[in-house]
Amino acid sequence: MTFIYNFLLLISQLVQPMVIFDFKNTADITDWMIVDDVVMGGRSNGEFLRNKDGNGVFQGTVSVENNGGFSSVRYSVPKKNVEAYTKVKLHLKGDGKQYQCRIKTKANDYYSYVASFNTTNEWTTIEIPFSSMYPSFRGQTLDAPNYPGKQIEEIAFLIGNKKAESFKLEISSITFE
Repeated sequence: MTFIYNFLLLISQLVQPMVIFDFKNTADITDWMIVDDVVMGGRSNGEFLRNKDGNGVFQGTVSVENNGGFSSVRYSVPKKNVEAYTKVKLHLKGDGKQYQCRIKTKANDYYSYVASFNTTNEWTTIEIPFSSMYPSFRGQTLDAPNYPGKQIEEIAFLIGNKKAESFKLEISSITFE
């Protein structure tokens, strides 16, 4: 049994990270789409752009007027099998606020697998185990298993801290490991 465990451990260490998006090496950000609470009558306003350093920047303001309260940016990932991986690794710099990383296994799923993370004003690496990503729809946790880590068709970032605030999240890369 120990031999099998050590063999599987060795194989898992040989798997190279899967790059979901590397902003320094991927010039086209046109597939990243903003979805704000305006779809439900809110007044939040987010934007997504590349800065002079080549990083993706998700920024804007969240408004709680008209029952609003969130802004998100989504990327449609060409369908990928991710069974060889166990976590999302984000290299980013934030603004001290909390964000969510959201994954959909199929683009047309009504729910996402969600994990929250806190940011600082410094560049940092955030690692989110797949097993910690819970299924959620419109802020409600669903009675279903956590992210199974089999495939991905969408990744998103969302801010919705139940208060009016400006925000800025700078992203360098997103990989699965």
